[in-house]
Amino acid sequence: MTGIVLAGGESRRMGRDKAFLTINGRPMIECVISVLREVTEHIIVVTNTPEAYAGHDVEITTDAFGQRGSIVGVYSGLLRSRDEYNIVVACDMPFLNSGLIRYMSGLATAEYDVVLPKIGEFVEPLHAVYGRGLLPVFEERIRNGHKRIMSAFTGRRVRYVTEKEVDRFDPGRRSFVNLNTVKEYEEVTCSDLECRN
Repeated sequence: MTGIVLAGGESRRMGRDKAFLTINGRPMIECVISVLREVTEHIIVVTNTPEAYAGHDVEITTDAFGQRGSIVGVYSGLLRSRDEYNIVVACDMPFLNSGLIRYMSGLATAEYDVVLPKIGEFVEPLHAVYGRGLLPVFEERIRNGHKRIMSAFTGRRVRYVTEKEVDRFDPGRRSFVNLNTVKEYEEVTCSDLECRN
């Protein structure tokens, strides 16, 4: 399985590139990559600033279609991947849990097109396992102007990971914490950091 990290956003709300903000003295992107390395050796970073990732031992690709957005990022990563199943995460999720990712990866079979957590009514499409069979679906959605990843799930075989399943590995559900704004970043204090060293 390939790990795909979406790092192609403009970070408008943060005002600077989120991937390189430090958490416990390390850039967030390093926190994300280090957890993925516990699950897979092959990691693709989808970014529109490939030169910024030259020092990281990852494969780089840019957004397809010359446009941005999460759905384009997922499509671009899947297009570059050589594996049938891929774990997709965002670059601003520094508290990923390798146990949960490994469990979700184990659920990915020919029976499902996508595996993703569902907490109450909330689903997390940027912490999900996608099959490459979704590529034509994503392409059709993008070409027709759809920007929401969830729009591609209609009629697809989706395996939702339940709250109970998530809590076995990550009872605090910190895997889904993402830092989009300066306020969210500043609220993360050293006392509660769990980024791997």
